[in-house]
Amino acid sequence: MYKILFITLTFLITAQTKILAQQKSTYIKAGLLYDSKSNTLLKNKLIEIQGERIIAITDFKTLPKTQQVIDLSEYTVLPGLIDAHTHVLFFQEAQEDFAEHSVHSLTMESDALRVLRGSKRAKSYVDQGITSIKDLGNSGIYLDVSLRDAINEGSILGPRIFASGPILAAEGGQIYGVLPEHQDIIGLEYRIISGPEDAKNAVNEHVNQNVDVIKICADNIPNKTYLTVDEIKSVVNTAHAYHLKVTAHSITNQSAWNAIEAGVDGIEHGFNLADSTLVKMAEKNIYLVPTENSRAYMDTYAKLAGYNPNELGWIDGYMKKKKDRLHRAIDIGVPIVAGSDNYTDIKVSRGESSKDMFRYYAEAGMKPLDILQSSTYISAVHLNKTNDIGYIAPQAYADIIAVKGDLIHNFITTINSVVFVMKGGDVYINTTD
Repeated sequence: MYKILFITLTFLITAQTKILAQQKSTYIKAGLLYDSKSNTLLKNKLIEIQGERIIAITDFKTLPKTQQVIDLSEYTVLPGLIDAHTHVLFFQEAQEDFAEHSVHSLTMESDALRVLRGSKRAKSYVDQGITSIKDLGNSGIYLDVSLRDAINEGSILGPRIFASGPILAAEGGQIYGVLPEHQDIIGLEYRIISGPEDAKNAVNEHVNQNVDVIKICADNIPNKTYLTVDEIKSVVNTAHAYHLKVTAHSITNQSAWNAIEAGVDGIEHGFNLADSTLVKMAEKNIYLVPTENSRAYMDTYAKLAGYNPNELGWIDGYMKKKKDRLHRAIDIGVPIVAGSDNYTDIKVSRGESSKDMFRYYAEAGMKPLDILQSSTYISAVHLNKTNDIGYIAPQAYADIIAVKGDLIHNFITTINSVVFVMKGGDVYINTTD
């Protein structure tokens, strides 16, 4: 009996070894290769791929004619881009109120419809060279996890999704104005926390549903409720025990300070951060996702929302304030992670809307390679995923894109000129021929 079992196992192992040995490599010739870890551009590199993973990075060499070669020697090759703040299962029109639309979505839009619409949005990220997203709630009851699983199994096309499940929040969540007798609606979109022990339970529930990251609301503006420091500490301690990162939505400086004191790994938005808070973030290596938009986006939004053209002076002040906050964060040493938070319909695809964040960072004065690093390697570091995404290196997923143009001197045009997209070794776009 044991002899037969041993022979069978030996046969299977030998067969698997032969299959791997016979598996042909695909090679990509990169004229310029962006090394996202060192934040440099390297000339004439050869990427060897087997299956869904990268095997080796070498210099150009003579290849056997039998091997498949993708010639990108006239282009700049990058890791697949990462948008670290998305809501792929949520959208609203520019003129709509967030709370009203949320209630409408929860009561008049089925889960199936939300997922089907979300799947179309998901594909649009890949079309733009964004091969991974960190999706942070407003996704019903784990619909983001279901969408992630459907993509991973190949049922639909989309980016790698790192899903948070329902946002953990204090009473009322971010949906304001709901009458007391209808507060149960909010539980369809948020996990409401009632004390440190319940916070621990909430994380356990999320872990049981196989989420990838935990998101909390450190404040619920315009609702007045917020999580206490002890509640956030309970979330963080429990999540970290499961090796999950915790990121915190924060509008006010005080809520960010509370979240930082409680040990979170990241701050989302952080619109009103004081220098003292930024210093604390730098000391603790807590990242910031500045979710801002370009001037062109803001003008489009204002037009669609129906603003009076003579009443748009606030946009200049808003953008100056956010530019100042971004530069203070960079100068103090806070890690910057690129994220869009674009869920408003501005009459382009969600993926195209997402890439507006690159225009904002460029307009705010970030250097091109620093913007790229924030949307690749640094983002992967803070997801604990540098072995898989955000870096073209041996054993990482073959999530690789190529762009046409000069990234250093013509960044926006070039980053929007995606000519090649590979995800997990499969080519989805190739317009180089």
